[in-house]
Amino acid sequence: MPWKSLLKLPDFGLFRQTADFRLSVSTLRINGILPSRGDVQVQAENLATQLKQDSVVEDISTDRGVISFKVNRKLLAQVSESALPHDRIRVFACCSSPNIAKKFHAGHLRSTIIGNFIANLKQTLGNNVIRMNYLGDWGMQFGLLGAGFGQFGSEEKLKQNPLQHLFEVYVRMNKEAEHNEDMKQAARDFFKQLEQHESQAVSLWQQFRQITVDEYQHIYKRLGVHFDIYSGESFHQDQAQEVVQQLQSQGLLKTSEKGTGVVDLSPAGDMNSVCTVLRSDGTTLYITRDIAAAIDRKEKYNFDEMIYVTDKSQVNHFNQLFQILLVMGHSWADRCQHVPFGLVQGMSTRTGEVVFLEDVLDEARARMLHNMSQAKTTKEMDNPEDTAEKVGISALLVQDFRGPLLSDYRFDWDRMLQAQGDTGVFLQYTHARLCSLLQRNADIDATTFDPSLLLEQTSMTILQHLLRYDEVLYQSAQDLQPKHLVNFLLKLCHLTASAHRELLVKGSPPDVAQARLRLFRGSCSVLANGMRILGMCPVDKM
Repeated sequence: MPWKSLLKLPDFGLFRQTADFRLSVSTLRINGILPSRGDVQVQAENLATQLKQDSVVEDISTDRGVISFKVNRKLLAQVSESALPHDRIRVFACCSSPNIAKKFHAGHLRSTIIGNFIANLKQTLGNNVIRMNYLGDWGMQFGLLGAGFGQFGSEEKLKQNPLQHLFEVYVRMNKEAEHNEDMKQAARDFFKQLEQHESQAVSLWQQFRQITVDEYQHIYKRLGVHFDIYSGESFHQDQAQEVVQQLQSQGLLKTSEKGTGVVDLSPAGDMNSVCTVLRSDGTTLYITRDIAAAIDRKEKYNFDEMIYVTDKSQVNHFNQLFQILLVMGHSWADRCQHVPFGLVQGMSTRTGEVVFLEDVLDEARARMLHNMSQAKTTKEMDNPEDTAEKVGISALLVQDFRGPLLSDYRFDWDRMLQAQGDTGVFLQYTHARLCSLLQRNADIDATTFDPSLLLEQTSMTILQHLLRYDEVLYQSAQDLQPKHLVNFLLKLCHLTASAHRELLVKGSPPDVAQARLRLFRGSCSVLANGMRILGMCPVDKM
């Protein structure tokens, strides 16, 4: 455990005036660093005598088993707010993963934005990050769609509104196949043609895939999300058959009573817990292709860590995936991680239930534009729609990221778009206000300043908070939860709001104005950097 994680900022109480950091002897005892027996105050005093004051720590004191540290005030004001890079590793992040031939469903929003946050965070900490969008572009649903397009498809409608038409064809074919065995068989036959690379089936599938990717890239651009690689299940169809052969040669593939190919994952080897990797007709399954994809990525990119971001319904799937990789002898599967998330409840627009993500983004922009037009403080801007889009997306992100990712949450338009309170709108408003302050005082040179002039309690509280930025990024990198960074930034905004009232720049002596402006500039820089990690685009006017 890093020593930094044992050091805590003082609570807002007795320690606030006297200590910048404190170390509890109880924490050291719990972590096995100090003996668990004996008087905690005596232990604190003994430890404190071994700690020396230096140019950084100007005072060390103890009270009731807690060691308090006071940092050199001038040095504190000079500390850089930038985060320290961690050890560089190669991280492979796989997220979003919508199904081709369908419009971008709002249900894929969480995977996309959480995966983007994780990739941004890892990259900020100095890692080499490879961002992959692993599309759902294979499987029996394309048997339904391919056969359905032959029955109900129209080239004319495909040109006019491609994804909407494909969606309608799929829904109709799926409904027909429920009670029509011939339709069901036609779907199976088309998918088998795909797996056997029959040119007509492959050509139609390629057309559907390209139409979808073009549409999705427009959505990703609006979200500020990019990918290094667009891959999909289809890339691993042949490799999936190789996986089946490897499982067979290793004696891991068993045949069930139904004739399917399974891998026994039960601890006792009694087939109590099996994973199906092959249908009775010899075609592969989603997990078979996932096994092949993981092996292929390790060979191609030699990642140190691979992260999958999907909803919590797939927890068992990924447990089985990692187990199968391990029993196949791939020890690196221990460095694969699944980040599950809960469901969003009650997401709807004024017109009713939402199906597509574009509806959500349009609604967020429209509502934000309306709120901005009603607010008396809104500044004139060149492109209010663009600002409304950026602020609306920030509101979506903060609502999504404030709690634990695994929890379900209820979508609330009104609360999400409030300018006051802990919202993405508040983050953007604070950033714009800081930019305005810096712009109004652009004639003041804050590159050099006297840190001894930042000794007010308000200044010290902000500086102490800024010092925690690196710690918060480290904490976020440990559990891949954005809530730590969101809450850190929200608190920074509240502290900055108080500083706006108490630490005036205009009318202050030049050297004081210079020091205070430097403080606001540091806050603005950390706020902007943190917002970008979360996936926001900071605005400088609203």
